[in-house]
Amino acid sequence: MTALLLGALGLTLSLVVPGALAGARWPDRAPAAAVLLWQAITLAGVLCALGVVLAGPEELVRAAGSGRRVAVAVLVAALAVAALIVVRLLVSLAGVMWRSRARRARHRLLVDLLDRAEQRAGLDVDNLRILDGAQPLAYCVAGREPRVVLTGGALDVLDDAQVAAVIAHEQAHLRHRHELVRESFTAFYKAVPRPLRSRAPLDAVNLLLEMVADDAAAARVGPRTVRGALERLSDGGDGRGRRLDRLAGAMTTSPALTAVVVVVAVALLVLPTVVVVVPWLSAAVSRWPL
Repeated sequence: MTALLLGALGLTLSLVVPGALAGARWPDRAPAAAVLLWQAITLAGVLCALGVVLAGPEELVRAAGSGRRVAVAVLVAALAVAALIVVRLLVSLAGVMWRSRARRARHRLLVDLLDRAEQRAGLDVDNLRILDGAQPLAYCVAGREPRVVLTGGALDVLDDAQVAAVIAHEQAHLRHRHELVRESFTAFYKAVPRPLRSRAPLDAVNLLLEMVADDAAAARVGPRTVRGALERLSDGGDGRGRRLDRLAGAMTTSPALTAVVVVVAVALLVLPTVVVVVPWLSAAVSRWPL
């Protein structure tokens, strides 16, 4: 029964919830909490998979009334499969992090070489780099030696306040280490078998992190300035319209909703463990034939 419950919950979290949550608009009112909820959903899905692997064989052995040797063999096999799942996730995470760091190191070297320092006059930002280019772009390169990168085209179309907004936005990404969140979701996406794989969490979290950075910049220079800068930049991503709507005041952040979402995220991790796993584990240990 425990394996069935965990399996149903895991499939729901993997196949049903991502599509519904990715299509919802309420996360726009609590983007940081929504990122936490996505993390809880992802972790809960992994825990459910591990629970099914461990509980399923034990329940089958108990129902069949098998002897001690069979029970031990089944337990060893279940632990091996669970370890394989964990190792696959860790290897995927290590690979994504290693490749990302190598790519950022090369990118950092390139922007340092191509930097037009003379165009930074009046911009007192230590890690700012300006590149030639007519297309108005802005982004950051994370890491121990981060960079905020703007093109000359961005400086041409943005006024001073909008430049400050863009820099504040990118600094928020760096300050809150958003690249680590992106890497973890990318690693999970690559590690999950194709039939259970969905890009919805990865895409939704990327957009929500942009909203978090928008809010940080808006707190410094005002939402109207941030919106004006976003309108003039070339790359706003697939969620550009939603970000502009938020900054126009069509959808303001909600502290109450944030609190509710945080509670739901915590409950998603705690309640299945307390209600389903702990009783099964207690009963399984008491019946263990040793």
